[in-house]
Order: sequence, then C-alpha cells, then structure tokens
Amino acid sequence: MVLAGRQTSGRGRAGRQWNSPAGNFYGSVLLRPNIPAGQGGWYALLAGLALIEALDAALPTPGRIALKWPNDVMAGDAKLAGILLDATIENGVIAWLVIGVGVNLVTAPHVPGRTTASLASLGGTMTPEDLASVLCTRLDHWLGVLPLGSETLRRAWMARAHPEGAALTVDGGRLTGQYVGLDKDGALLLRDGERVVALRGGDVALI
Repeated sequence: MVLAGRQTSGRGRAGRQWNSPAGNFYGSVLLRPNIPAGQGGWYALLAGLALIEALDAALPTPGRIALKWPNDVMAGDAKLAGILLDATIENGVIAWLVIGVGVNLVTAPHVPGRTTASLASLGGTMTPEDLASVLCTRLDHWLGVLPLGSETLRRAWMARAHPEGAALTVDGGRLTGQYVGLDKDGALLLRDGERVVALRGGDVALI
C-alpha cells in the first residue's frame, strides 16, 4: 500500500474529481491476482467490505455505515468513502490490480449535487496510518477467503449493505428500482416493477 498526504489530481468514478484535503485518507493497494478477467468484479466487492470493517472499528456505535454497490461506504445518503479499481489484463488474465481508496476521515469536501460525511462527524477518530494498517489486515482476510468460494463474500457484503427494498437509481435515472441483493456472480439485483434486473455496471445512487 502507498499512502499520500494529499493529492493534486485525485479522481473518482467516471473521471470525477476527488477533492483531497490534508488529514483524509488516500491509499492505493497493488495486487497481482493472476485470475481470469471475468472474476475481477469480486475484488470491487471485497475492497468495499474490507474498508467498511476497518472503519466500523473506529466508530463509537458500530453499524452506522453501509455499503452501496459495488463499494461506496455511506452514512445514510452521505458518502463517506469511495474506491476505484484499475487493472491490466494480459491474455484474459488480470496481471495487476490497483485498489485506490479515498476516505473522508476529518473533512467532508463539498460536492455539488451530492451529500458527504466524514468519520469525525460520526464520532470516529482514526489516523491515515492506523486505517492503512487495519485495512491491510481486512484485505488479507478476504483475499484468503475468496479462493475458497465467493458465497461467503457475497453474504458478508449483503449483510453490510443498505436494507433490502432500498430505492436506487442507475446512471442518473436510466433505471430506477428497489435493491433486492446480489446474484451468485456479485451483480446488483434491482427490482423494476415485475422484473428483476442484474446489473454488472453503472453509477448507482440512493434515492
């Protein structure tokens, strides 16, 4: 893992800017999974689960934060942390994978059209160095579990997600429905009227 005290060109999903004031967490983890590219989605879920477990340990009241698919950490409808994965694929195999993590530890930057939160605003205290240590421990745990099968990871992720039935919108309103879990491949299941849609990509927001 590499830590930065600040970032001058931090970015989020879809090329969005990620504001990076001093005191918050900016870390990147380098992995060499050597797995088929089609299995890469599990690493997005794994990273979010490891992060929420690491942050929960610093909160006076556990359970105040939840996962939004695939790996945003939310306090209600406010974003506390985000994760971005970059990978190189060679001959159909993920040769290396970088998990970039940004967490609002002490400051919740203003983001137009979005609500943000910080760990401090929830009563939690954690230094970037302490978070790095705990996060690596939790990543190690789930990286050890994944080769044994994805079902344990899937169930653990759903246990830390927003409640079933939560209203979600995808890609700014392209699709709207209710969260009903993850399928066996880790795709988001969204109930849209009488049908259930499995989503493997998209920008998901709570309504």
